[in-house]
Amino acid sequence: MKELEMINGCVKVIREKTDFVPEVGLILGSGLGDYAEKIEDKIIIPYSELPEFPVSTVAGHAGRFILGNINGRKVIAMQGRVHYYEGYTQRKITLPVRIMKALGVEKMIITNAAGGVNKEFGAGTLMLIQDHINYSGSNPLIGENPEEFGARFPDMSNIYSKEYRSKLKEIAKEEGISLAEGTYMMFSGPSYETPAEVRMARILGGDAVGMSTVPEAIVCSQMGIKVLGISCITNCAAGILDQPLNHAEVVETANRVKGEFVKVIDIALERVVF
Repeated sequence: MKELEMINGCVKVIREKTDFVPEVGLILGSGLGDYAEKIEDKIIIPYSELPEFPVSTVAGHAGRFILGNINGRKVIAMQGRVHYYEGYTQRKITLPVRIMKALGVEKMIITNAAGGVNKEFGAGTLMLIQDHINYSGSNPLIGENPEEFGARFPDMSNIYSKEYRSKLKEIAKEEGISLAEGTYMMFSGPSYETPAEVRMARILGGDAVGMSTVPEAIVCSQMGIKVLGISCITNCAAGILDQPLNHAEVVETANRVKGEFVKVIDIALERVVF
């Protein structure tokens, strides 16, 4: 199968550069890519060096893997993810997750910037993802399913590890860090949601809306990778405040709360996913 050849080809290129075996994968969302700079003994691999690898075209997404250590934890970070709205299929944009699994990853921390649907979540709120609603119109598991990918009909009842969420909430409270918790709803993008769509999201049980994370989380669940998902609520979704939405605001808010967000990921790496 061509996808398996692509995965194996990318792993081969990476293995020619390093025999480093990461334990945790980090997928860093809009405005959050700087966290990868904390990695020590960096091995940097631009996506452009990997055969047939989907390349991010979004401003603020560096587009590279960084392998190395953070506080003694072996990690591989995606500094910039690839989105469904960039024209790739969801199967294509989740191949990086399958590559990380092939390199050794068993745990994944997925971050994103999201619009707040829950009116109690102001800009800058950090939200643990407890569940998701896939409203993107697609699914990364559509198509052939080689045995190496995992179950044909995988269970999705605990995609975002209850264990991880419980531990992180407890530690964050001890550290005086405020964490919300809620359901993330994925739209395809790239247009922001309309006020009517945001009202619908709220009725359906969504607390935040965005254009990523869900495909990666689905594939992680299929492959047996435990997931911790965290959204940075960078703005109120359309219709909540009477003002237009823009990507610059997303990056600006993410930068404003970066310090607290870094603390949360540090705690997750040091004390939650191990």
